[in-house]
Amino acid sequence: MKTVLITGCNGLLGQKLVSIFLKDSNIKLIATARGDNRMMHKSGYIYESIDITNNEEIKRIIHTYYPDTIINTAALTSADYCEANHDDCSMINIQAVKNLVQEANHIYAQLIHLSTDFVFSGDKGRYNESDEPGPVNYYGWSKRESEKIVEELSERWSIVRTSLVYGVYDNPTRTNLPLLVKSYLEKKKVIRVNNDQFRTPTLAEDLASGISEIAHRDSEGYYNISGAEYISILETANLVADFFNLDRSLILPVSSIELNENAKRPLKGGLKIDRAIKELDYSPCKLVKGLEKIKRQLSISGTQ
Repeated sequence: MKTVLITGCNGLLGQKLVSIFLKDSNIKLIATARGDNRMMHKSGYIYESIDITNNEEIKRIIHTYYPDTIINTAALTSADYCEANHDDCSMINIQAVKNLVQEANHIYAQLIHLSTDFVFSGDKGRYNESDEPGPVNYYGWSKRESEKIVEELSERWSIVRTSLVYGVYDNPTRTNLPLLVKSYLEKKKVIRVNNDQFRTPTLAEDLASGISEIAHRDSEGYYNISGAEYISILETANLVADFFNLDRSLILPVSSIELNENAKRPLKGGLKIDRAIKELDYSPCKLVKGLEKIKRQLSISGTQ
């Protein structure tokens, strides 16, 4: 039996990873996050509250369970927050990763670390694994620094870059782009959406599936795991409006400059996923199919 430890399990990706690994009887699953367990399903795995910035807590958890694989999904992902709070960002996105790498090496565990297309400048779009990073904000810089730590210091590692992850949380207070657009339009509220940024939107279940394949196959190196469609954030919002039969005229297109966000964003982000398709049999769904899954999940949860 293989032991898998996941950090950040109260987040969207962490929740989806728990769901996937629970289906495998050959996996002993250790789910960790800060604070109480906020996942819907609370059986079939061990839950431990952990602050990954505290090295003693990391040591305790890892040397209690001796995981074969550690999947690090914990991070500060708000680019604007990171831009205004460098110390917090560095502690979670950089220092905590150093701690995880050190302890993973002690037990020769496979470390799978989550990263982002924000490590790129956004000058080109649809980046592959070998393209040169060039982050334009502090969040992207912190994730690139964490990548370098993993690549240079880990004995067994994979780094997974992804783009604009979306899906339904167990905790209904959390949101992402499709859910936010849906919520605004259902309330007949105008929502401002940038019209000059491009991504490859990623259904959280697809991302979790790709990561589970890396874990099962002990794959190493960089993998882009995202959606296959390269579209603008504005087009994504319009598709959400059309899918849920909502008024897309309430979507106000604005430029990134007009949004005046605290952190600069890469304009042409997104990822090429050829390696994941070839080596992991990765097959992400299209955005409309992802929205269909969201609609079913919201209906089951009674929040639609």
